[in-house]
Amino acid sequence: MSQAQSTETPAAPLALGRPLTLIMAAATGVAVANIYYNQPMLGVIERDFPRSAATALIPTATQLGYALGLFLVTPLGDLMDRRRLIVGQFVILALALIAAAAAPSALILVIASFLLGACATVAQQIVPFAASLSAPEKRGGTVGVVMAGLLCGILFSRTLAGFVATHAGWRQMFWLSSPLALAAAGTMAVVLPRNHPHTGMRYGMALRSLAHLWRTEPVLRAATLTQACLFGAFTVFWTILALHLQQSRFHMGADVAGLFGVVGAVGVFAAPLAGRIVDRSGPRLVIGLGAILTVLSWLIFGLWDTIPGLILGVVLLDFGVQSAIVSNQHRVYALHPQARSRLNTVFMTGMFLGGSAASALAMTVWRFGGWSGVSALGAILATVALLIQFLPIRAKI
Repeated sequence: MSQAQSTETPAAPLALGRPLTLIMAAATGVAVANIYYNQPMLGVIERDFPRSAATALIPTATQLGYALGLFLVTPLGDLMDRRRLIVGQFVILALALIAAAAAPSALILVIASFLLGACATVAQQIVPFAASLSAPEKRGGTVGVVMAGLLCGILFSRTLAGFVATHAGWRQMFWLSSPLALAAAGTMAVVLPRNHPHTGMRYGMALRSLAHLWRTEPVLRAATLTQACLFGAFTVFWTILALHLQQSRFHMGADVAGLFGVVGAVGVFAAPLAGRIVDRSGPRLVIGLGAILTVLSWLIFGLWDTIPGLILGVVLLDFGVQSAIVSNQHRVYALHPQARSRLNTVFMTGMFLGGSAASALAMTVWRFGGWSGVSALGAILATVALLIQFLPIRAKI
């Protein structure tokens, strides 16, 4: 048996009706929201720990934790009952949130943020599970709906966190999210079907097979590198937005930064729409258009640095990035149906490593280049993603 292949008990497409799809989408949003709560709250957290430079590492630590969790935990979806795995991860996530809420110092909060990010990868167990339960001709639409739930979690998490941090303090946000994770665990235990992969592959072999998939699948490499750049451009904006809005030019707090999540929620419509287009016409065109929209959003951010400019830019940014990710995931999941969790591991690990690196770089660029430098960074990342799709180098990636 090759490293990329194993057999799996096929899940009947009818197991995934519309209600279950929506429930899985909601659970995905609840999970992924936890890695974005800290972004609009960063200024509030810095005021709580005024003498600590470690607060600047909180977004980066969360993204790195998520990337490590993707690499070490997500492959288990090909080796064990996904329902049991999803429920267990939600329970552990709730405990990590309690640790973040009770953190006595910025350094402890950085460590808790890393653990929280690793546990929040339960979202990436749900997405390939939904793809496995869906009929092939509806897979793009199904992934689009679940990814719309993920996008809601990303965007509304910032709105909720900004409001709670402004009016009750940043710790209360983590205290609030812990019972939400436990509620998701209980719901998943009730509604999800069992899923027992039948494979002789051990955990170590599954991890080694990730490198084999990367080496042998150029589509996987191109999709991963493209989405790493686009997600990097996405993360740059949300990492710096709260700091930008606190400047004297705007003089706005974390609650206003969070409200931009509501504005960007128009991108929720992009994911299912992109999925339906992919089912009919294929993913290449949608990926290219998504990259173009992301480049355009950063041009608007840099050249029209006003509240209307930020609003228009964030709509285009979210629409572009979410359209591309649904299309890239459709391409990746089609490669080896029996290895979807491991394919998702490679894809999402690369994507979040790109986001983590971009987040750290954005903080440095912000200090030395301000908003103009940040806008240039975002535009460069989106342009690289576009070049990967359309230059001849793509065939060699």
